[in-house]
Amino acid sequence: MVNVPKIMISSSNGTPRPIPVIGMGTATLTAGSDEVKVAVVEAIKMGYRHFDTAALYQTEKPVGDAVREAVRLGLIKSRSEVFITTKLWCNSTERHLVLPAMKESLRNLGLEYVDLYLIHWPLKLNQEHFKVPVPKDCIATIDIKAVWQAMEECQNLGLTKSIGVSNFSSQKIQEILSFSKIPPAVNQVEMNPIWQQKQLNQYCKENDIILTAYSPLGATGNAWGDNRVMECDVLQDIATSKGKTTAQISLRWLYEQGVSFVVKSFNTERMKQNLDIFDWSLSDEELNKISQIPQRKNVYLIGMMTTEHNDVMAKIDAEL
Repeated sequence: MVNVPKIMISSSNGTPRPIPVIGMGTATLTAGSDEVKVAVVEAIKMGYRHFDTAALYQTEKPVGDAVREAVRLGLIKSRSEVFITTKLWCNSTERHLVLPAMKESLRNLGLEYVDLYLIHWPLKLNQEHFKVPVPKDCIATIDIKAVWQAMEECQNLGLTKSIGVSNFSSQKIQEILSFSKIPPAVNQVEMNPIWQQKQLNQYCKENDIILTAYSPLGATGNAWGDNRVMECDVLQDIATSKGKTTAQISLRWLYEQGVSFVVKSFNTERMKQNLDIFDWSLSDEELNKISQIPQRKNVYLIGMMTTEHNDVMAKIDAEL
């Protein structure tokens, strides 16, 4: 079993808490609940201790079921040995809706608390059930101050150990920092060698916020993903010379940027390979080659959630 390194994030009692640098993502359009549960149990056997879900993904229940199964099987002694992240969906980004949404996620997970609760997007969607394309009249701006105060309440109540954001630009984080009593512990964003987020990573480090990378391998197979990371000549050449996979090179690069990351695979061999990145390193020459890869962002709200232009989503896309 691999012992995954950890980095420290701020928490409710003022003492920094460890977050495993590699987490298992559970956003899936194809896998059923049983498949997710089995994959999470297998991941725990291998050494994964961080699991990333969200209200939107509808995988909170199988993640919670898997944690209880792992305890029952003796793979872990207690729930406290795993780090669980979930997220507030955009239809609940209003002051009075945050706490009920948090409690609903805990009911789905079957847990008394999560380790990290994130605002999924800096956006308000006025639709009960998420459907794409999102109608223009359902898209609204978020009152970040009101929502963040409700997030702070969730932490103060002990429902989550830490709070943070996802898909937030440095400008939006700066806004939170201007009024927050509890600053964000984490910002989860698209990040990989094709979209390196150098400025945002630097900004977060300066403000003691951990960046967590999603789509670390380009999210191949998802609606918003493509093969650009896995088919990148620079990464493939380094992988060949080191006897590693292209995925391992990408994940090792992220590790060396001082961030955490969530990678999704339910294939047991790839799950093992994704953990095999900690006993070797990239050379300065290899890091330099990766730093010069042409950059291209993948995740845009306009295109992913709607085909129509609207100012709210366009501003988020432009900032991030």
